Order: sequence, then structure tokens, then C-alpha cells
Amino acid sequence: LAWLALVALTLVSLGLGEWFRAAPWLPLLVAAIIWLKGTLVAFRFIEIGIAHPFIRRVVKTFVAVPPLALLATAYFGETLARWATL
Repeated sequence: LAWLALVALTLVSLGLGEWFRAAPWLPLLVAAIIWLKGTLVAFRFIEIGIAHPFIRRVVKTFVAVPPLALLATAYFGETLARWATL
């Protein structure tokens, strides 16, 4: 069941990217889908629900970083690029 949810979320992401390519809200929705997929993998396949609390926090942080990075580059990309140049 989790595998089907992951496939469905992937197909929804692809469809959203194709149909609403220039929508300003799209990065927010895609970031939410990425977070949902990461959380689903963490709980259903990595089983962080039964892991030590420290490991659980590390995995939750690891899952939260990519959507936050996507939002940062989508909305503040030029500023981040300017900060990263030598």
C-alpha cells in the first residue's frame, strides 16, 4: 500500500509539473509532496517509529532538508546564487 502511495505521489508530481509549470505556488506543493514521500518512506520502510529517539530526530531532519532546500532555491534562488559566488 505504501508503495502504491509513493507511485501515485510521483505521478501527481509529474502531472503538476507538466500542467502548472509556471505557477508560483507549484514549488510549495512539490515541497509538500517531497516531504510526504520522505515521511512515508521513513515510517513504512525505515521504521523510525520504533527507532531510538535520536535516530528518529536525525531521520526526520534528513527528510525535512530537501523540501526546505527546494523552497529556498525556488523563492530565493538569485540571492543564494549571489551568496555562493566567489
